Amino acid sequence: MLRPYSSLVLTAAVALLATGCSLEDTTAGSDDAVPVVIGYQSKTINTVTAGTLLRARGYLEQRLQELTEETGTKYSVEWQDYDTGAPITAQMVAEKIDIGSMGDYPMLINGSRTQANPRSKTEIVSVTGYNPEGALNMVVVPPSSPATTLADLAGRKVSASVGSAGHGTLVRALDRAGIEPGTGVEVLNQQPPVGSSALESGQVEALSQFVAWPGLLVFQDKAKLLYDGAELNTPTLHGVVVREAYADEHPEVVDAFLRAQLDATHFIRTEPLEAARIVAEDSGLPQEVVYLYNGPGGTTFDTTLRPELVEALKADVPYLKSIGDFADLDVEGFVDDAPLRAAFDAEGQNYDATVTTPGSPTAVTGTDPVCGTPATDPALAGEVWFADATQTQPAASPTCLLRAVKQARAEGRDVRSAYIPDAELGTRWFADKAVWVRDGDTFLPFTTDAAAGRYLRVHPAGTVVTYDRAVEEVRQ
Repeated sequence: MLRPYSSLVLTAAVALLATGCSLEDTTAGSDDAVPVVIGYQSKTINTVTAGTLLRARGYLEQRLQELTEETGTKYSVEWQDYDTGAPITAQMVAEKIDIGSMGDYPMLINGSRTQANPRSKTEIVSVTGYNPEGALNMVVVPPSSPATTLADLAGRKVSASVGSAGHGTLVRALDRAGIEPGTGVEVLNQQPPVGSSALESGQVEALSQFVAWPGLLVFQDKAKLLYDGAELNTPTLHGVVVREAYADEHPEVVDAFLRAQLDATHFIRTEPLEAARIVAEDSGLPQEVVYLYNGPGGTTFDTTLRPELVEALKADVPYLKSIGDFADLDVEGFVDDAPLRAAFDAEGQNYDATVTTPGSPTAVTGTDPVCGTPATDPALAGEVWFADATQTQPAASPTCLLRAVKQARAEGRDVRSAYIPDAELGTRWFADKAVWVRDGDTFLPFTTDAAAGRYLRVHPAGTVVTYDRAVEEVRQ
């Protein structure tokens, strides 16, 4: 287990490089510096508080600078960017990465693969973000695909990164649908960019991936959503793993990293739109896509190792064993909250109070100026982002959101993007990509055709309408 770190017993110090400097800039003349090698995924925006945002804001470097001013010991920080968690794990096995962030399935594979070697053995020390229902992973198909349910993929080729969080959701979903991967569905092991190209070229009939790939492809009109991972109603999460030997040798680094992650978490929760801008600029993703997941009602950004998330990791193990060579792993022993507790204490925060308080994403707030009512219900509230505005406008309900868009069109204002929670599962989604149902004067958005179908079976008076028609028909 990792040794708890306290600034009161700090025996080493760190020097750091100027914020925003490249590795070449920071390592020059620092042969005597202690290296910190961090593996992250710039486009996996659920890990941004331990990766893209953390790096861009320079929080780790600032924390290390505080230590350097106390003792003068030098540090060189190297950030390595990857598409998935698998290569990060390979580098940790080789003892070439010290700290890494990745999804739930990759973290478990990481623990399984590294545990045989004391030098590479890892532990989970924090969570970056999670969704309690599983909406971070999704299956998409081409826009013209006739498929409306997972069952329609039987006998088809599906792209996924084997061992990734997106693959885990696919395996679970196919199992629930009674379809065997490998027989009922052929899974092609492809990195997200390769799979995206394969989907666009027609080489595969579907793609199952983690954030932000499904949202990106749908936003670009290159795909439509077939399966929302929230249907599984199983938590999906991303987190941070560290090499235990490295943490034992340099506990002050782990402490600085976790305190920096707390800084990034606070920033993304209080300044979500600005955080989305920063992440978009650094990752190359459209800001509208980043904000879909990182904005109010999206990912729950919370560092604590909640018991329900640990239980979810345990429940993942049987599925990992079903898809490949997975050595038994003591999940309880793999999770160590001592360093994070120490970081909370150092920041004057109460870990126990936080971990026992129900977690939730930030919520849409403010008064809806169109309907004239406060946006208080997270199951209904959405946002409209006008092209000429620097902040989003709250919408108290889906119907109010449509009214806001209708009014904007009448005034000649362009809508950059609009977001609304799915009426069944609560998943935050693009309003113009949702499947809309009109039931009387009420309009309801759904992420998938299947979800809309489930509603209509119970409410036969409803009817599916296009987004544009919903905007036209909504009463002001």
